Amino acid sequence: MPYLAHSANLQLAGFAFATVGWILGSISTGLVQWRVWHVSNTTVITSGIAWIGIWRTCFFSNILVSSNQEVMYCQGFSVQDSFVPQEIFVAQGLMIIAIILAGTGKAFCVFGLKNVYQSTSNVTVIPQWFIASGVLNVLSSVCITISVSWNVHSVISNFSISFPSSYEMPSSPEKQEAGAGIAVGFVSAILLFVSGMFFFSYKLPFSVDPRVFPLPSDDILCDGFSITSSERTKTKCSTSRRDSNQTTIISCDGTINDAFELDEKL
Repeated sequence: MPYLAHSANLQLAGFAFATVGWILGSISTGLVQWRVWHVSNTTVITSGIAWIGIWRTCFFSNILVSSNQEVMYCQGFSVQDSFVPQEIFVAQGLMIIAIILAGTGKAFCVFGLKNVYQSTSNVTVIPQWFIASGVLNVLSSVCITISVSWNVHSVISNFSISFPSSYEMPSSPEKQEAGAGIAVGFVSAILLFVSGMFFFSYKLPFSVDPRVFPLPSDDILCDGFSITSSERTKTKCSTSRRDSNQTTIISCDGTINDAFELDEKL
């Protein structure tokens, strides 16, 4: 009979992929380097580079914070700010949804693997756990892909953002490029999608049956031990009866075996 534990090797790898993808998705959400702006006016942005994420914008300056050292200056924004473009507004919501979906998918995968390795009596629920996990991971991958792809389009088109004057940011850069946050997001989406495909591919092994059945009576030996074979071969056994003068060998069917009758001298 096939073992359930041998049927989920690919799903165990999918769990590892989903875990790494979920971690990278969380990191991408918090990174500020989604869009990298190169500015020509370095009066305030002394480094000449500003980073724009989906939650805040940052740049190095030795004027706003301290004149003696260059310190990173950051300003946050939310969905309530009217100047936030649609691609950032959508990315804020979709990235959070993606993290929740991927985390829930990981939990479903854990339940599926638990049923596999603990040999549950109801094996039909195992594919259901993996399918649910696969759906959630694929949906999470789609959410991340939409977020990063839309922002990549904005970078390629060199779209501007009308920041308020308090942000000390120009409305448009000299040039801009995709940052590490987008790259990490793409890797996260790929890993989550691959893990989802791994979960969808799970199939129960043929003729798997976790129930235990008693052995047939013809497989039980007289001395209490039992053996089985693929050909259902009967194994003869015997017991001995000793009296004062001789030892008589009696076979399992109750007949006396004269070939093993021995005489004993007192």
